[in-house]
Amino acid sequence: MKLMTFIRSGSLALLLSAAFIGQAHAMEPPRVLFTRMIAHWTEYGDPDYVKFVAEARPEVAQVGFYGGHFWSLSHTPQFKGYPAHFPVQGLKECGDWFSDLNRQLHGLNVKVVGHFNIKFLVGDPDGPDGPRGFFKFYRDLWDERELGPKPVANPLELLERDAAGAPIVNEKYKIGGMKEYWGCLLNPHWRTVLKAWAKRGIERGVDGYMINYFYRHDCLCEHCQRAFREYLGGRFSAELLREKFGIADLGTHVFKEIVAWHAPEESTPLRREMLRFSQIANKRAYDEVFVDYARKLKPDLILGQWNHLGDFNQVSGDERCLLPADLWGRSEDYAWYSTGASACYTDLANGWLGEGTLQARYLAGALGGKPFTLGKYESTRTRVAIAELAANGGAPMGFYTRFKDPQARAEITRYYHFIEQHDEVFRGARPHAEAVLLYPRRSIHEGDLGPLTTFKTLGHQLLDEHRLFAILPDDIDVPAHLQTARVLKAAAAADDARSRFDAPTTVRVSASVPTKDGELHFHFVNYNREETAKPKSPGRGIEDEKPIATKDIMCDILLPASFGHPRVSVFTPESPSPIPLEARHENGRLHFTVPSFLVYSVVEVGAGGNAR
Repeated sequence: MKLMTFIRSGSLALLLSAAFIGQAHAMEPPRVLFTRMIAHWTEYGDPDYVKFVAEARPEVAQVGFYGGHFWSLSHTPQFKGYPAHFPVQGLKECGDWFSDLNRQLHGLNVKVVGHFNIKFLVGDPDGPDGPRGFFKFYRDLWDERELGPKPVANPLELLERDAAGAPIVNEKYKIGGMKEYWGCLLNPHWRTVLKAWAKRGIERGVDGYMINYFYRHDCLCEHCQRAFREYLGGRFSAELLREKFGIADLGTHVFKEIVAWHAPEESTPLRREMLRFSQIANKRAYDEVFVDYARKLKPDLILGQWNHLGDFNQVSGDERCLLPADLWGRSEDYAWYSTGASACYTDLANGWLGEGTLQARYLAGALGGKPFTLGKYESTRTRVAIAELAANGGAPMGFYTRFKDPQARAEITRYYHFIEQHDEVFRGARPHAEAVLLYPRRSIHEGDLGPLTTFKTLGHQLLDEHRLFAILPDDIDVPAHLQTARVLKAAAAADDARSRFDAPTTVRVSASVPTKDGELHFHFVNYNREETAKPKSPGRGIEDEKPIATKDIMCDILLPASFGHPRVSVFTPESPSPIPLEARHENGRLHFTVPSFLVYSVVEVGAGGNAR
């Protein structure tokens, strides 16, 4: 199934050949596989943090700051506060502290991925006491022995600019009373700053970067004006530019806006070109700084992007909603997607499980087997947040790993040890699916979000019916392991032969195939719980998770013919050693019952007695 489009863009070096299109995942096998990670922006300076890491045994610790947050705030009186909560004050002092933390984590056989804010700057260019924040760093604290020469003398030359030529300024956070500015990723001098920062972090011992703030605002600086003209010239003839956009002379045209995210109802073909341009340009900056430069300094550098998906917010959200498929996820080792406030509470009476199952399956399909995590802003349902990622090919857990809460710490450790004990179930596993639900990226790229609404409605229906399905974007090839599955676009086709599970709609069911031949795993995640008295409350912490155990679940499985006379076993985080289950195999179907469980249960089916 070939579903690609051709894009090229002048000096952005994005001339894409037909032979290359759609082959990104095939050319880029995962550089690194992991199944357990933790991420912290706060409290990582606590002496107990390293002890927690030693107990929980994650493979990746996403911790530390090496981009705009570090160089804007670590030297200021606000160093302890949001967003980075630095443990000590001072560029050198804090940098040395991170170097020491990295050495300690490496001693625990943990890879360290540092956070790298790529453009969000806090400070004041001038004031009664002179410049503050980023601007103080740039004027007075930039050490050329450490970072090389400054690319420009005046830091204002690095920033995004509005139509009047003034820097784009925000006052959302007002950290220390300072304002927020934005480096322009199309500005070559800003990319020089980013390279210097990336090099310094590698010297301090990071194994990789999780890079965030891939926002391009309505910047109208000379670099953005020129690059957007080149982009349009690479996609449209002069005649089409006149007919489609009313641009008479592209070479001299001055754009009054070059927007990125915008309200879908206010979208136009030209605005979508602006958004697509913004996302391609951001991707090009990522490639130049981190792939072409930083990976030459450290060839095994782990790279990922921190992006936002919410409840599939498109055009107005998602940092690569209009990115061409051949660029989507290319040269990344793993992805972080935030679901924001859309998935951190339950409303069970109305069928809302506060889940990221559809998002997880979309990412599993779009990334072609690379690791990913969901940032759910979930500090209450710790167990279910870990379970839903493990069950759907992700790497738990995204955020709010509350290691200072004894109960949360115990459950995180229990679940991580469970995943580690059954590593061959999770590492490199691919989905086993009887149907494929197509995610309508082509329609989204045309600004038509109607099919997205249909996708979400159908997706939740399939989840409620406990259908075994995977998700794929409709602009990439269907991989070999899913080519026999029925493709669903707008309706759940009847399928009397499909596998069936006698479970409530508060249970989600998925299946996976490990790298080991002759095994099949069924994952059951239970979202049922005692909800908080306040409706739709995220809760105070794990004391409000309060899961309610399931009843026994009868299963009627359509089994691959190669499985012969299978053996079946079950294991849970609370009972991690496999327990044999009675099963009946007849006429190509397998019948067994999953015993009651609290949050997460895995059933292993082994062909011809292969199950453990």
